[in-house]
Amino acid sequence: MLQSEIKNCFVELGKFLSQFALDNNQQNNEVKNNDLFYDSFIDLIALSQSHNNWFTPDNVHYSISSWADALTESNLNQWLSAYSFNEKEPKNVGLILAGNIPLVGFHDFVSVLVSGHNVLVKTSSKDDYLIKFLASYLIALDERFKNKITFLEGKLEGFDAVIATGSNNTARYFEYYFKDKPSIIRKSRNSIAVLTGKETPEEMTLLSEDVFRYFGLGCRNVSKIFVPKNYNFDSFFNGMFAQKDVIYYEKYANNYDYNKAVFLMSNFQLLDNEFLTIKEDTSHASPISSVFYEYYEDVNEIKARLQQDAEIIQCVVSNGIVDNSIYFGETQKPKLWDYADNVDTLAFLNNL
Repeated sequence: MLQSEIKNCFVELGKFLSQFALDNNQQNNEVKNNDLFYDSFIDLIALSQSHNNWFTPDNVHYSISSWADALTESNLNQWLSAYSFNEKEPKNVGLILAGNIPLVGFHDFVSVLVSGHNVLVKTSSKDDYLIKFLASYLIALDERFKNKITFLEGKLEGFDAVIATGSNNTARYFEYYFKDKPSIIRKSRNSIAVLTGKETPEEMTLLSEDVFRYFGLGCRNVSKIFVPKNYNFDSFFNGMFAQKDVIYYEKYANNYDYNKAVFLMSNFQLLDNEFLTIKEDTSHASPISSVFYEYYEDVNEIKARLQQDAEIIQCVVSNGIVDNSIYFGETQKPKLWDYADNVDTLAFLNNL
């Protein structure tokens, strides 16, 4: 398949996904293959939580809407224009996907196909259905995708390169097992926010989206904040209040109760608003329902610290105080050219 043909299919997929907005589903009769896929996708979204209890309809709709926004012709053109693609024999690229948030591995899936290669996908049992459905839609658009997309149930074999995502422990296994093949191995990362105390109430409300979207399970969720000495946490908690209903979700509430109890039994000092605890801690990785914080006196110290910890940080959120940071409320809306771990996936694939 020509790259232009593959790109056009992803544009059509974006149009299909645009029908499933956060607030309501809006069928567009001009979208291709709606007769085959529209009702089935509504059913799948409704069933997603039965496949993975963390995949609420709201979070699944959010992920779908984010991909609908990304897969436009202008975005795809802008993304691909930075690369020179040469026609060559397609390689078989294995993907080992995570399952922490809906469609978390879809960017790698898109990248492999749009670079002209074939994809061998090992899904997580926690996110097995959505990506397979979207693959079926692509095949309905162009049957040649049948020869380019393979989902594997057993061992990953017959691959020329691999992109694997997992924990720090599984990454060590991946690095050993795939040592003889070109690879991208992703480990655990967390995202942080640097606050000045001068943020507006609106910015703090937007930050709550960065903290709570997907229940905080993603590597792009803010799990740690840096605040100036004598910071007044009232503004932070006032912003977080927009997400107060999260405590009515049983799995989240169970984590809140458990982690709070563990902290209290360990005699840690906590600040608590009855659905989120915050704790002073030097680690970037906080458990579900908790955010860690650390004080700073000089923002230049923080910049040096972030440089030192670059290998374990996914995103930095601020109002511009930190270079190349993301604005509040934007962490879960990455562009196609915002690569995980700052590793250019498309350049890697283009050089195979």
